Amino acid sequence: MGCRHRSGGRLSLRTTWFSLALAAIGAALLSSLIAPAHAAGDERVLVLGRISDDPKAHYEQLKPLLDYVVPRMRDVGITEGRILMARDAQQMTSYLRRGRVDWVTETAGTGMQLQQRAGARPLLLTERGGVSRYHGVFFVRRDSGLERLSDLEGRTIAFQNTASTSAYFAPATALLDAGQRLEILLSPMDRPSADAVGYVFARSELNIAAWVHKRLVDAGVVSNLDWDDVRRMPPAFRRDFRVIHETQDFPRALEMVRGDLDPKIEARLREVLLEAAQDPAAREALSVFFRTTRFLPVDPASQQALDDLRRGVTRVREQLE
Repeated sequence: MGCRHRSGGRLSLRTTWFSLALAAIGAALLSSLIAPAHAAGDERVLVLGRISDDPKAHYEQLKPLLDYVVPRMRDVGITEGRILMARDAQQMTSYLRRGRVDWVTETAGTGMQLQQRAGARPLLLTERGGVSRYHGVFFVRRDSGLERLSDLEGRTIAFQNTASTSAYFAPATALLDAGQRLEILLSPMDRPSADAVGYVFARSELNIAAWVHKRLVDAGVVSNLDWDDVRRMPPAFRRDFRVIHETQDFPRALEMVRGDLDPKIEARLREVLLEAAQDPAAREALSVFFRTTRFLPVDPASQQALDDLRRGVTRVREQLE
């Protein structure tokens, strides 16, 4: 019996070590997929960052453009490109502050958060699918009797998620600017105070449309792009809806750089990206890069919109979160 016990112990120990070895191999494979960030100060490496809940899919979208950009930046000392994912804006803020990420592609709302928290700067506007600007659309059922934002007091609205520019930051700012008090609800079935607008997060545009249509909430908000997309706004729903307000336009997406990036590297990166739309060699990489059609300079009107959005993001964070 004692001998069998010792043999079982050896087998268990071997199994444990085998499991640990497999775990180590798995970690190594993951590290090879999403390369670790360079040490701050390694000026030969350009690190592209992204906030992601699906690192593998986003890696495949980011890598082709990074591979296009890096060889065209050798004249400023860049010889290698790497990708670093962050789980949320807080982690990306840390990476930027520590110099572990050089370039970030993000929505306008999240980009303004990174500017506030980490000193990141807008490098270029990103045109996706031929669209460089978009806005939020408030809608209600036609038979609701609701006509304007002031009518939403004591009612409920569905936003998308806390990272959405057009379906959270911009509309929440519009409601606050209209003098409304916002109150988060645990579910669509909850009711707000009589003097507040209750809000919930529906997670997807289709959920927002369905919740309004089924009268689970009184109003919803989506981008104008999603409002016109039958996959996210089914015609059977939309014909029963009415738009009651639209926010101002904001840039569709942004390319951001860390605040202390070498000016020569920043200037060359801007130049390469601006020229990419005219280069046939970049066509596929741009398409994979979130359906990007071209990059554009930050013009005065867009800068004003970003300034307005940054103030709105600050207000939303201070008053709602």
